[in-house]
Formats: sequence, C-alpha cells, structure tokens
Amino acid sequence: MDLKCALEECSMALNLFLNNKFSEALELLRPWSKDSMYHALGYSTILVMQAAMTFEQQDIQMGISTMKEALQTCQRFRKRSTVVESLSNLVSKQSVDQLSEEEMHAEICYAECLLQKAALTFVQDENMINFIKGGLKIRTSYQIYKECHQVLQMTQGNKSKNETYYQFEGGVKLGIGAFNLMLSLLPGRILRLLEFIGFSGNRELGLCQLREGASGSSLRAILCTFTLLVYHTYVSLILGTGEANLQEAVSLLEPYLQKFPNGCIILFYAARIDILKGNFEKAQLRFQECIAAQQEWKQIHHLCYWELMWCYTFQQNWLQAYRYADLLSKESKWSKAIYVFQKAAILCMLPEDDLKRTGEDIVSLFRQVDGLKQRIAGKSIPTEKFAVRKARRYASSQPVKLVLPALEMMYVWNGFAIVGKRADLTENLLVTIEKEETALQNETNGNEYYMDDVCMLQLLKGLCLKHLGRLMQAELCFSKVIQSEKQIKYDSYLVPFTLYELGLLYKQQDEREKAVRYIEAAKNNYKEYSMESRLHFRIHAALDSLKVSPASTP
Repeated sequence: MDLKCALEECSMALNLFLNNKFSEALELLRPWSKDSMYHALGYSTILVMQAAMTFEQQDIQMGISTMKEALQTCQRFRKRSTVVESLSNLVSKQSVDQLSEEEMHAEICYAECLLQKAALTFVQDENMINFIKGGLKIRTSYQIYKECHQVLQMTQGNKSKNETYYQFEGGVKLGIGAFNLMLSLLPGRILRLLEFIGFSGNRELGLCQLREGASGSSLRAILCTFTLLVYHTYVSLILGTGEANLQEAVSLLEPYLQKFPNGCIILFYAARIDILKGNFEKAQLRFQECIAAQQEWKQIHHLCYWELMWCYTFQQNWLQAYRYADLLSKESKWSKAIYVFQKAAILCMLPEDDLKRTGEDIVSLFRQVDGLKQRIAGKSIPTEKFAVRKARRYASSQPVKLVLPALEMMYVWNGFAIVGKRADLTENLLVTIEKEETALQNETNGNEYYMDDVCMLQLLKGLCLKHLGRLMQAELCFSKVIQSEKQIKYDSYLVPFTLYELGLLYKQQDEREKAVRYIEAAKNNYKEYSMESRLHFRIHAALDSLKVSPASTP
C-alpha cells in the first residue's frame, strides 16, 4: 500500500465517519492498520475518540494499546537516526533533502499518535509517573512538529509539490496550530514555565495555522476545522470571557453541512452555534435531529442531552431540564457527581406538586454526590469538588436548603453570557432571582449560610442586569458582594469572581484602567477558593483582550 493509496483510503474512511458509519470506517482501516501509517493513525484515532466518549476502562485500555501499535507502525517508516532524538542537531538543508516523502509523513503521523496517547495516559491512571510520562510524550510530539515545520519552510520553494506534500503540510498546520492555540489559553505563569522548556503559546499563530489548514483540501482539514469549532463554541466560553467568534464558526461549518447534512457531529456543532446565538428553540430541534441521526455511538446522544438540559434551564422549563439531567445521571459515565447534583439542583426549582409527581427525593440525591466524585490524572475535577461542597448542606440531619442551585451552576458554566443574548429570558431569570431575594429577607431565623446566599443572589442579579443594559444597577449588586466579603463564611469563590465580573463591566464601559485594576485584584489577592483555575483562565483571557501584558505581575 503506497502513500497515495493509503491517503485515498483514509479519505474514504473519514467520509464514512462523518456520515455516522463509525464501524464501517473502522472496518475499512483495520486490515492495513499494522502496515500503513495512515491506516494506523486513522484506526487508532477513532478508537481514542470512542474511549474519550465512553470513559469505560476497557475502551481506554483498547485505545492505548491500539495507539502503541500505531506508534510502532509509524516508527518503522521514520528515518533511522530520527531527526528528533539527537537533540543537538538543527534541521539542516542537507538532512531535509535526504528525507523521503514517506519519512516526512512518518514523523507527522508519529507526532499525532504520541499526542493522543499522552491525552489518554492522563485519563487512564492517577499516578504521578504516568503524568510525567504523558508530559514527556507531549513534549516529544511538539518537538517533532517544530522540526516538521522547519522542513516545511525549507521545502516551500520546491517545484515538485504534489498531493502528498499538501497532506504533509496539513498535518504540520494542525499540530503547530492546535499546540499554539491551546497553550495560549494558559495563565501567564504556567505559560512562561512551558516556554522555558521549549513550548510556544502564540494564539494568533495558532489560529492562523488552523485557518490555513482548514481551508486546504488535506485529510487534516476537517480536524483543523473541528479544533477551531471546539475553540469558538466551548473553550472561549468556559475558559474565556464568553465572546465567541460565531461568524467564523458558521462559515467553517457551512461546507460540511452541505456535504454531510445528516452527519451527527456536524449537526451537533450546528445546534451548539444556535445555542450561542440565543436561538434555543431552533437548537432543540437540531439536537433532536442529531440524536435521531445515529444509534451506534450513544455518547453523542449524551452530549446532546447535556446541551438540551441547559437549553431548557435557560428557558426555565424545569420539567424538561430534569428529564435530560435524569437521562444523563442514568446513562452517562463522564461525571456522575455533576449529573446527580444537576438533577437535584433542577428539582429544587420545581413547584411542590411537580416535584411530588417525579417521585424524587432531593435530600437523598444531594447526599449521593460526595460518593460519586472521581479523579483524573490524580486530581479531582474542580466542578465536581464545587458540587460536593455545595451538596454538604444536605449532609446533616437538619439539611439547609440551597438557594437557586440550578442558576448558580449555570453561572459556573458561564451560561449567563449565553442566555444574556435573550432579553425576554434574562428578564424572567431576574424575576426568579428577585423572588428568592425577597423570600430570603423574610426569613426570620437566619442560618449560617445566610450571607453567602444573599451574596450569591446579588452576583446572579448583577449579571442579569448587566445583560439587560442596566449597568449602574449591576455595578451596585457587584459592589454589595465585595463589601460583604468579611461576612461570607463558605462560598469564598464569590468575591474573586465578582471582582472579575465588575472588571468586565468597566471594560464594557471603556473604563480600561478600572477594569484592569479589579481583574488584577481578583487574580492576585485570592487563593484556595472553588474553581480557582477556571477563573484564572478567564482572567488571562480578559487581560489579553484588554491587551495588558500579564508579565508585569508577579
């Protein structure tokens, strides 16, 4: 099987995959997966995706062992004294001229396999050794990409560019692009450490490489597109300031919607973009289409359930939101703790009669959360830790009710930035929050969580007011939280998050210095609170958008 045939066959497999024919794609790749590097890469990539989706131990094991085989297959095609192992060598014109086409591709496929294997290593096992091994694999992978990038620059002028050369180029753009984009999200101090050992986190370079890769016709064009879509539709929301580039997302997806109108992965992104535009009703229909499109990978259904649960939460249709949270808690393995917490939180929002009809017991659900938390790469997951901490209020024999927990969780996932696009729904949320505020003020026997609850409601109220354009009132709400700092007993996350939100409010009003001052205060003056790393990602993005070089702070 020569390189050209291998690439053609992998292209066929990719089309099957995008048309929801997952097992057919695997069948096409399997026979040659030990003899052709592209078959090996394609076959193992699909299995790794499956493992990431099911989270089943046996799938993870299968993904890792297939990746090992793929690495061995690629290794056979690499140049013997591989470019990378000899650290001292700089890629010279001479060594590039000696690289055969096959060897160039072997490097890039090897780097891609290595990266995926490292990602699975993190998920598979908690011990530190594996963590370090994973880190070293990522570093080696990055070194190879850098070398290949140099090879690309040196061969740019060559006359003999053929189809396989463009495939190689696509691979380099995907690697350099994804590395730079993902590393650029990291807060300054971590990034400086990584740059010291040779990584680079240049966002503009990353986006530029991925855009070039996505507009090409190589096998990796779709992977460049997916990387950009994940960035625009998820990463920039959860780890950024909530300003997604939807125009680019729409134009990237459009050609694939034409070509694969029933492809569930394509439909999923289309629905997600509808959510981010505030078209929740349209998104709900699209997610249903995505669920109906295939039955083979149930995990894609779970992704849809998660999104549908939020869609209905934004609309405060609590019974429907409960339905999807319930399905997730029963069917999906990703994060039982989050699902059960979410389900209980949504039930808290239901009127008494509706709650009775579900037959659920809120207290016992909250009490389950602690036992369901998991660890990845030896670390517990911040959102799970947050849910466990909140659920503790139900642990004692005298449980203390949580206040609007579903809306608090919505904030954790930056949902107010999404629902804020819809003034009607934001108004409705404000009504719910103010009702709760009045109820809380009328409680005569205040409990120990009283101030925490008051401040949490002020933060959520401030966010609604901000999105409704009532900026002065929003500022007052945020200021109340900051002034109450000393009285907050448990939810220490409220103050740094509120400082950050106040900073964004000033940014919106073009008061840049004030904005920077408040955001820097959130960054430098607080430690050891819930979801600290998530806020640091958001702070990094905010300061970046205010174009402050974070280097000036310790």
